[in-house]
Amino acid sequence: MRRRPSKAATPLNEKQDELARRENELRDKMQQLERMIAEAPRVAEETHRREREEIMTRASEGRNRLDVSIALQDKRFGDGGAYSGRRVSLRKERREGRLVFLVLVVALVAAVIWLMSRFQF
Repeated sequence: MRRRPSKAATPLNEKQDELARRENELRDKMQQLERMIAEAPRVAEETHRREREEIMTRASEGRNRLDVSIALQDKRFGDGGAYSGRRVSLRKERREGRLVFLVLVVALVAAVIWLMSRFQF
């Protein structure tokens, strides 16, 4: 005897399948969030412990807070810094800075004049 094929896919069956799939997805998401909530205190404690250890190691290095030689190391000289080549003169930088400033001022004036003529203030 031949078996009859299962019911044809009706819109109601499709809707039920879709709802069952979404329910499973939501259940999985809920379990994932519950795990995250359960692990949150442990993760926070571990982060706090790691920060505390880092502070303790920095404090125990024996450096003085006022020791500025570390902060003022110039990367251009020695240290294998990325700088290579001759330093550009400060006059040239100032001249270029003035030129850029003047160009920006001229552009601003032109924009203000254009807006004034456009809106007839």
